[in-house]
Amino acid sequence: MIKTIHCNEIIQAVADLCLQANLELPRDVQNAIEKAKNKEQCALAKEMLEQIQKNHSIAKEQSLPLCQDTGTAVVFLEIGQDVHIDGGLLYDAIQQGVAQGYQEHYLRKSIVSHPWLRTNTKNNTPAIIHSEIVAGDHLKITLAPKGGGAENMSSLKMLTPAAGVEGIKKFVIQTVKEAGPNPCPPIVVGVGIGGNFEKSALLAKKALLRPIGSRNPQEENARLEEELYQKINALGIGIQGFGGNTTALAVHVETYPCHIASMPVAVNINCHVARHKTVIL
Repeated sequence: MIKTIHCNEIIQAVADLCLQANLELPRDVQNAIEKAKNKEQCALAKEMLEQIQKNHSIAKEQSLPLCQDTGTAVVFLEIGQDVHIDGGLLYDAIQQGVAQGYQEHYLRKSIVSHPWLRTNTKNNTPAIIHSEIVAGDHLKITLAPKGGGAENMSSLKMLTPAAGVEGIKKFVIQTVKEAGPNPCPPIVVGVGIGGNFEKSALLAKKALLRPIGSRNPQEENARLEEELYQKINALGIGIQGFGGNTTALAVHVETYPCHIASMPVAVNINCHVARHKTVIL
């Protein structure tokens, strides 16, 4: 049976997500920060985590953005094959919703219309949209505002199969080490391995949406997540770069089959304001 969803409903849902995602941190991220504070051995790092928590409380109580950088609006869509969109085009509705949300709620507009001409679009569009057709009659919309500082510290490398898993570890750890304090640690590290050039980057981005504390169901991936988590936290970068034993809140690895001649690896870093909100229509 076909389910019809009108574009106006989508526009309003996306506009609401823009506000919600920027004002309130997901519970799993809050829990991870609290856990890090309780086990942190460095007094300065513990104090910084307390300041981060205070910032979160003020944002929620006073309806202020968690960070002044309200990010690029990255939208993930799961489109049920039994859904019909009425009243216009789905992607147009998403863009209108982002524009409405960022303008109505006075969120910072960070998008420029051309990479080097740098004219601000004044409504934070266009959003970046990733869509997937799935079974069912629902439309799942996830908005993940992504700040520029952490995104700038992300990286991708086309490794050869000969590099093996040790080559993957070396690249991921080196990327985090070179990033240092720039992505505002404690960070969440998304790692995408396999597919091709663009697929690995998308895997890494989607990995950031996984709940902190979850493990990849594939045993090999879960082991790699844990090893990278331990080695990254041993770097000593710490909270905001002030040292301590917490550099990463989590490391999430996602993999995909790839060509016999290549082994692409992407690392997408998120700051401690690891924002995302979801609605299902």
